Amino acid sequence: MALELLASGAPVLVAGGGITGRSVLAALAPLDVVPTLCDDDPAIRRQHADAGVATVSPATAAQHITDYALVIISPGFAPTAPLPVAAAAAGVPIWGDVELAWRLDASGHYGPPRRWLAVTGTNGKTTTTSMLHAMLTAAGLDARLCGNIGNPVLDALREPADLLAVELSSFQLHWAPSVRPEAGAVLNIAEDHLDWHGSIADYTAAKARVLRGRVAVTGLDDPRAAALLPTAQAPVRVGFRLGEPAAGELGVRDGWLVDRAFSDDLALAAVSSIPVPGPVGVLDALAAAALARSVGAPAEAIATALASFRVGPHRAQVVAVVDEVSYVDDSKATNPHAAEGSVLAYPRVVWIAGGLLKGASVEQTVARIASRLVGVVLIGRDRAQVAEALSRHAPDVPVVPVVTGEDAVMHATAEPRVTNVTEVVPRPGEPVGAAVMSAAVAAAKALARPGDTVLLAPAGASFDQFTGYADRGDAFAAAVRATAR
Repeated sequence: MALELLASGAPVLVAGGGITGRSVLAALAPLDVVPTLCDDDPAIRRQHADAGVATVSPATAAQHITDYALVIISPGFAPTAPLPVAAAAAGVPIWGDVELAWRLDASGHYGPPRRWLAVTGTNGKTTTTSMLHAMLTAAGLDARLCGNIGNPVLDALREPADLLAVELSSFQLHWAPSVRPEAGAVLNIAEDHLDWHGSIADYTAAKARVLRGRVAVTGLDDPRAAALLPTAQAPVRVGFRLGEPAAGELGVRDGWLVDRAFSDDLALAAVSSIPVPGPVGVLDALAAAALARSVGAPAEAIATALASFRVGPHRAQVVAVVDEVSYVDDSKATNPHAAEGSVLAYPRVVWIAGGLLKGASVEQTVARIASRLVGVVLIGRDRAQVAEALSRHAPDVPVVPVVTGEDAVMHATAEPRVTNVTEVVPRPGEPVGAAVMSAAVAAAKALARPGDTVLLAPAGASFDQFTGYADRGDAFAAAVRATAR
């Protein structure tokens, strides 16, 4: 694969100085290119300047974009941001870090090229990729876990391996047009990150890039994902479903995961062994098994991996059971599709929801989960949109908004039909998010009855009141522990 743009002395702009940018700079160092780093944060630029890297602001870089032969961009940059717009207008190529990794790997820069097994989708990526890695390891295959899951692909390539279990976000895939994994899976596609991509069509097109290798895998119970399979460029096309599989599919029969794609009819593992609750866990396991089977992992390895698998932090974690009420942290449910799957895993739910919806609609999600709800506590900036959907689809369910001082005066007009309003006034030095979550858990506890599940599955991003979904989940767990005392 051509690497002329990385010839010795080539001027390369690295856009973004965080984890991705540091990984890119480390990968470029042996190539003798001339990197310049840009980042919006002056403190980050100073850190890199102190390490001897030339730095500029993104605005300055955009003004002088023709000074560079290549832009290597962090996934946080949307295509509509001034820098990539300037580069595209000037004809300067733009690669993401995953594109760089793919090209370097395919060229033999790190030794024999790895076989990439890629996972994408709106929800379930991290769990599925982690399950896949566990299956490969149980099969005795030399595999590395990397990508959007935390360890950049460029860093993983520095370690010997035959296989990469790679989680890829839509942002990463947008900036990685050359990637052709050995096998790739699209789990599901629902409205998410439309503020970044601009449309569901562009979002879907980014996801579909993982289906251009030897094996394409999609979820057949998800209409948008299923629609990608017939037109996938891969010579081997495999679907997975919750029902009984047809030839060329993986599915469920008599309580067992069954493979009819890479075997005539092979039982892989008992559904009861999957530690992730509800249909979502079964679908994630089926997708992981499809990818593992595509490179020869035996049924025994898949069963062993699932039996010992542990759910990651903030992904349907049971924090505590207090007075016969279960408190579950699924703060990673950062869009309506994820929240829907989470709620449907439990029969009676007091739902803590809200945050930043990122352009997604909650209308259909609320309609489909209404029968499971016994109470709702709303937090965050876009809670009024959730309240409006609840007023149409769950009019008898009690709804308690938790509001902070600056927006307390607005709730009456912004939020229809509420049972009560909890106004939060943080103590001096107390983070707003911690105060909001403490009030939310207290309100949820008052609504819950023995046998219910108090579920944090917000359906939105967290950056309005928290530093991230982990911070939000930690605040929930701390509030639950406080109520249990």
